[in-house]
Amino acid sequence: MARTQIPRPRNLGEVEQAVLEHVWAHGPCSAESCREALASSRPMKESTIRTVLRRLEEKGYVNHRTEGRTFIFSASQDRQNVAVRAVKSIIDRFCGGSAEELVIGMVDHAVLNRQQLERLARKIAEQKKLQKSSNSKANVSRAGKEVDS
Repeated sequence: MARTQIPRPRNLGEVEQAVLEHVWAHGPCSAESCREALASSRPMKESTIRTVLRRLEEKGYVNHRTEGRTFIFSASQDRQNVAVRAVKSIIDRFCGGSAEELVIGMVDHAVLNRQQLERLARKIAEQKKLQKSSNSKANVSRAGKEVDS
C-alpha cells in the first residue's frame, strides 16, 4: 500500500519567523509597514523585507493581494497550524513518527509543568469520550444496516 507523502514544511529562518510573527499579530500589512514595525528589533532595508515576504509566500506561509501598486501580505496559515506542522516534522525526524515517544520524553524530562500535564490529561480524556461515542454510533449504524438487509 503506497503512502501519500504530505509535503514537509520548509523551515523558517530567524528573520522569516520574526516577520511571520508580525503578520500574525497585526494582520495584513505592506512590506513597508512591516519593516517599520520591526525596525527597532530588526532593522532591514526595503529590499530585504520584500525578499523575506516573497520567500514566506513561496514557502506557503503568507499570500498577498494588490492595493494600487502595493502588495498587502497576510498569513495563509494560522500560528497553530504552522506549529503543528513543525512538531509533526520533529516527530517524524527524531521520534520515528511516534507522538507518544515525544510526549513521554517531554514528561520524563520535566518539559511539561503540572498544569500542562493536567490539561493534556483532560484533552486525552475528552478525545477518548469522543472516540467511544463515535464508535458506539458506528456500531449502532452497522447493526441497523444488518437488520435492514
